[in-house]
Amino acid sequence: MKTSDFFYNLPEELIAQTPVEPRNSSRLMILNRKSGEIQHKKFFNLTEFLHENDCLVLNDTRVIPARIYGVKQDTGALVEFLLVAQKENNIWECLCKPGKRAKIGTKFSFGEGRLIGEIVNINEEDGNRFVKFTCDGSIFTVLDEIGSMPLPPYIKEKLQDRERYQTVYSRELGSAAAPTAGLHFTPDMLDEIRAKGIKIAYVTLHVGLGTFRPVKVDDVTKHHMHTEHYIMPQETADIINETKQKGGRVISVGTTSCRTLESVASKNGCICKDEDDTSIFIYPGYEFKCIDALITNFHLPESTLIMLVSAFAGFDNTIYAYNTAVSEKYRFFSFGDSMFIC
Repeated sequence: MKTSDFFYNLPEELIAQTPVEPRNSSRLMILNRKSGEIQHKKFFNLTEFLHENDCLVLNDTRVIPARIYGVKQDTGALVEFLLVAQKENNIWECLCKPGKRAKIGTKFSFGEGRLIGEIVNINEEDGNRFVKFTCDGSIFTVLDEIGSMPLPPYIKEKLQDRERYQTVYSRELGSAAAPTAGLHFTPDMLDEIRAKGIKIAYVTLHVGLGTFRPVKVDDVTKHHMHTEHYIMPQETADIINETKQKGGRVISVGTTSCRTLESVASKNGCICKDEDDTSIFIYPGYEFKCIDALITNFHLPESTLIMLVSAFAGFDNTIYAYNTAVSEKYRFFSFGDSMFIC
């Protein structure tokens, strides 16, 4: 299977630059993966398609204001750092621009000295830097004051409200990008879902910037996925197993929740409490072991995310759904519309 198989023509004007208000007023495509039938709804209609004994699995990660600007201590040269993933308590993997200024041993100052970063290692494969940060108090507190949201490169508009790039249920700090399928939910809508007898469970997967990296090989099977850290709590495992026993559907909210659930099931042969790193790559031919339905946004052409969707919905159904979304002028990517594949 070739990467080019997952290409589709997307007019630039369909790339959503700002979120809609209210959150759940975005459009929702319903795709039946068995029949290929498509319906056009609003996201607030989702509850109509959920059944008692179903469970929704949400990723409760929270995006950190991971983009910071500072100066090289010895020369005052300007630099931009993007914190990608926390490796140890005070060591982070970072993207640095310009990279030539970030040699091992070099120190940088951010926020007029509130945060100091020292390059301690370099990933030779992708050029990412490993940076040891020091500050008074919590680095997350400092980042909240001096950092900015690391919006994807295809979003050119300035975000007026940081919380619009967070889900309403976000709580575990650590992501460099939002789990965007969850951006459509409101607190009232979640209450409405619970009132219908549908369980809501949480996993954590800290989203890295590998989400936005293009697949650079022609043969899909030769692509190496980035690694992300996940947590499967015991309570969530219990809810999922109970849902299966009662004949309900496990509905993954987003590809990040999907990758967590399928990672746990593939590793352990069951859904159980677990915490680990995953580099699972899901593309057509993969046999799903946990999820029964998927809520997801519309993804970039030739991306690993559209490949995952194709594995679940079927390749032909997926390409047809995407072409339909283009012709119907759906909004695409992080702040765009969504699809419920059932």
